Amino acid sequence: MADPHGFLTYTHRELPDRRPVDIRLGDWREVYEPFPENTLRQQASRCMDCGIPFCHNGCPLGNLIPEWNDLVRTGRWREASDRLHATNNFPDFTGRLCPAPCETSCVLGINSEPVTIKQVEFEIVERAFAEGWLPPIPPQHRTGKTVAIVGSGPAGLAAAQQLTRAGHDVTVFERDDRIGGLLRYGIPEFKMEKRIIDRRLEQMIAEGTQFRTGVNVGVDISAECLRADFDAVILAGGATIWRDLPIRGRELDGIHQAMEYLPWANRVQAGDDVLGPDGEPPITAKGKHVIIIGGGDTGADCLGTVHRQRAASVHQFEIMPRPPDTRDASTPWPTYPLMYRVTSAHEEGGERVFAVNTEEFLGTDGHVTGLRAHEARGNRGVFEKVEGTDFEVKADLVLLAMGFLGPQRDGLLTDLGVEFTERGAVVRDRDYATDIPGVFVAGDMGRGQSLIVWAIAEGRAAAAGVDRYLAGETALPAPVKPTDVAQR
Repeated sequence: MADPHGFLTYTHRELPDRRPVDIRLGDWREVYEPFPENTLRQQASRCMDCGIPFCHNGCPLGNLIPEWNDLVRTGRWREASDRLHATNNFPDFTGRLCPAPCETSCVLGINSEPVTIKQVEFEIVERAFAEGWLPPIPPQHRTGKTVAIVGSGPAGLAAAQQLTRAGHDVTVFERDDRIGGLLRYGIPEFKMEKRIIDRRLEQMIAEGTQFRTGVNVGVDISAECLRADFDAVILAGGATIWRDLPIRGRELDGIHQAMEYLPWANRVQAGDDVLGPDGEPPITAKGKHVIIIGGGDTGADCLGTVHRQRAASVHQFEIMPRPPDTRDASTPWPTYPLMYRVTSAHEEGGERVFAVNTEEFLGTDGHVTGLRAHEARGNRGVFEKVEGTDFEVKADLVLLAMGFLGPQRDGLLTDLGVEFTERGAVVRDRDYATDIPGVFVAGDMGRGQSLIVWAIAEGRAAAAGVDRYLAGETALPAPVKPTDVAQR
């Protein structure tokens, strides 16, 4: 049982400090300082004996949060790791990257500051790795069934580990040169160092999962061959079609999608030979006036990268109005709140501009030199121009971070003949199966652009569907059902 007085004894929520801005901008390491164990255990003791732990519902994985909070409080770290990994294959990913919907549904957060759930999760898994408590778990028997997983992001990796441990022969296909999907080339190093992915891959390889990089399924391997060579297929390629901004001047050089820009910085940190004669990657913000269009997580990833490349100036544009400083009435507890947030990248500088719409890109000699914009009024996708608010901003690098529209249809998906929802996601049933026998889908490819915690949850659930399809029954957990919009 939790300490019934913990939240009364330790009334303030505490988190680790971020490294000083001037220091962290000089490297690409993760931004947080170490967190003292005694402070963490005090924070874990703030978890209430609340009767109905709404954090369970807030977490798509159904993490056993009160249980491992109390185990940390009492110093039972290895048991805490066991309970944490019972529901989450990769808490080392979510402990860094998840926006923690569990915390915003914490009962203590109704009238106080919620428990630091995400930090406790992070500290548990890091101690587990340091103590050697996470050895490979190879299957005790092999089924002889083969499974192909297309895409090596969090959904694909979670499905792969679950099915490998269930005894199936699993091969993960990745069209890029390294495993990890957006974790590898979309998430900047300062948010998650790539050694974190690599140590998990070592575990998975030792368990028996096979990885094939540089293979574009649908091109290098046909859909027909894939289905013929494997007993089941999971599509986990993500929602990779980015939203564009087709306005006047879009053809100018110097305007790039976020996912055309971000991978270069990660490749530099990986030691790849991608630097030009000037010592810079093909797309860089060094010395440039940068405008980022899009105020979400991808925009913040661009912002932190731009700062580390020493841009001359940076503005981040968002068409939505500035959120309130506290939870908006439209998103009451325990829903995820609409409110103003400051990430580590925002703390590092730049100007955030809300309620603004870009009207035209300006350029000279084929290269962008700025843009013309105006204030916008509206919400929920319907905006109107505020007359008399036109302005121009100098820019020689524009980054579009406006989200993603769905999976790439040409090639594999078209060749398979899967159905699509009105929003462009792949249709699947309650077992994550498409209408093509033996073909399943998980993560953003079936859900649409979403969170890492949803991707892992869907990967685990799709693995249970595949195991049931191959074996007739399954003991694998299925934490979530597909969203209504993506179901047949």
